[in-house]
Amino acid sequence: MFRWLQGPGSVFKDPLPGSTNYLNAYDQNGQLIRSSEKASPREPDEAPPASIPGGDEAVDPSEKNIASGQPIPRELAQDLMPFPLNRQFRSQAVLSEELREEIWERVVRHGKTVKVVSAELGVEMNRVGAVVRLKSVEKEWLEKGQPLARPYARAILAMLPTTPFNPTLPPQAHESINDLPVHEATLQQIFHPTSESRVFTRRDAGKVFDETLAPADERIPHPELIELERERLQGVPRDERIERQRERIRVEKEKREAKEAARRAKDEREVTVVAAPGARWDFRFREIRVEDVGKDGRGQKGVGWRYGIPHEDRKKGQVKIPTRVK
Repeated sequence: MFRWLQGPGSVFKDPLPGSTNYLNAYDQNGQLIRSSEKASPREPDEAPPASIPGGDEAVDPSEKNIASGQPIPRELAQDLMPFPLNRQFRSQAVLSEELREEIWERVVRHGKTVKVVSAELGVEMNRVGAVVRLKSVEKEWLEKGQPLARPYARAILAMLPTTPFNPTLPPQAHESINDLPVHEATLQQIFHPTSESRVFTRRDAGKVFDETLAPADERIPHPELIELERERLQGVPRDERIERQRERIRVEKEKREAKEAARRAKDEREVTVVAAPGARWDFRFREIRVEDVGKDGRGQKGVGWRYGIPHEDRKKGQVKIPTRVK
């Protein structure tokens, strides 16, 4: 062990700045593989990680070869394997401090919606919301004079691949932002018979699971991106596409505000708030009727409906294929 620490393992005493330092990035002699002229080519199925702005040729000026003083290329996909015996695991990129600050600036200072910032920076909406909340807490602590664990945060970010942000360059996507969420109505197996001559669309497939289930291209987090791409393929000028998108955002914002106002008005009518003197919390009471549970006791307006009941589509002995065609 000491022979390895004094030999190939000595490179881990002084890690490279701005780069991960995993075992897979070095050969048996302790040489950085991607900095040598005889570096093995990347496997065909390995895509560049998120921390590479321009692919294999991208170079981080902060990474210098100690011996020659030459720039060292950013990590390849095979460099992001912290466990040499587990080649299926790749270290995923995290948001850099500059990108998190930019997300907070656009949402809080510029007043942009979470959906717009997600589409602009390529960060999933849930992550954008989490960054805004945590950044707000951080700035609140700074105003109160509470200390922050800056050295710990810098040490962690130095060991992980990060998604950088440069205001002079186009934003680099951090992750997929249009993954289709799983709807609870689609968690059951359904065999739906239909004629071969019928045009069965995605909208029809959604109605098989639930009458109110919209098709996939409407349930994705950013359906407006599909409309933008459709307009681009139709030859709509860029300025006109931008103006149309702004109008869609304005209409969507008005609908969302109207829906929120209606929800608050409904709560004010149905919820009775009792403020106890000297208490830290208020008591909220909502009237519940026995008839709301329905005849079978499973009505959605009844108490406890959210817990639901299991589907029987995977139960042993159940007939899962249609026995007749309507």
